[in-house]
Amino acid sequence: MHSREGDLRKAPIGVFDSGVGGLTVVREIMRQIPNESIIFFGDTARVPYGSKSKETVTRYSRQIVRFLLTHEVKTIVVACNTASACALEDLEKETEVPIIGVVKPGARMASQVTRNGRIGVIATEATIGSRIYSQYIQELNSKVTIFGKACPLFVPLVEEGLWQDPVTDEIARRYLTELIDCDIDTLILGCTHYPLIRSTLGKIMGEGVTLVNPAYETARELRRMLEEKGLLNPEEPGLGSNRYQFYVSDKAEKFKQFANSIIKYGILSAKTVNIEDY
Repeated sequence: MHSREGDLRKAPIGVFDSGVGGLTVVREIMRQIPNESIIFFGDTARVPYGSKSKETVTRYSRQIVRFLLTHEVKTIVVACNTASACALEDLEKETEVPIIGVVKPGARMASQVTRNGRIGVIATEATIGSRIYSQYIQELNSKVTIFGKACPLFVPLVEEGLWQDPVTDEIARRYLTELIDCDIDTLILGCTHYPLIRSTLGKIMGEGVTLVNPAYETARELRRMLEEKGLLNPEEPGLGSNRYQFYVSDKAEKFKQFANSIIKYGILSAKTVNIEDY
């Protein structure tokens, strides 16, 4: 690790996801904590995580954490709800740097904003199956009722760039009808891909439902944690310091085009890494 405390504040933040969804978290970190450098890894070879077992997702997550630690990151953000649900507990025990996921910040926000105590969660099959949102929210407020709905087709639709498309509208309508019938007033976008189809989801749910975006809440939580631990970077990195670096396990070119449509900073390159080596 770094020898001097001052250096540690300038160390990058590691962020990872199963694919491109975690870029919604990266975008929020860039906006809310602009002095920080970021090393992002998207596991594009093995996306989606949501249909895989807990053991597999945990194994993948461990490999990625080992990769990020080779870049001497000062903290790691698990920008994937499935990995947060399946692997975060193990990763926290095994990792020396502080590590946060996207589930708790979203759960906390939802339990604060709900008025009628009926909260919907849309997420991958693995996240819904883990019941992790229900557990967290019920710890915060036992009077709340949670309605979970797995939406397995959203990730591939988002990864294909079909954000504003009749197909996506139709599938979203099918998934969400059930939740509308449950009279929820708050909906957690429980997968980091989902904010990219937020306008579609909002349109279908209607004005009366508050959408909670865990990507936004996670960046706030990260900022708080860095402040608490004295790890916030006090100054803006100099020009040419390669502030944002992107790595993927496959299809770097496709990822780069996609990333540029999400993050308007111009992503210079994405390097491919053989993640199985870690």
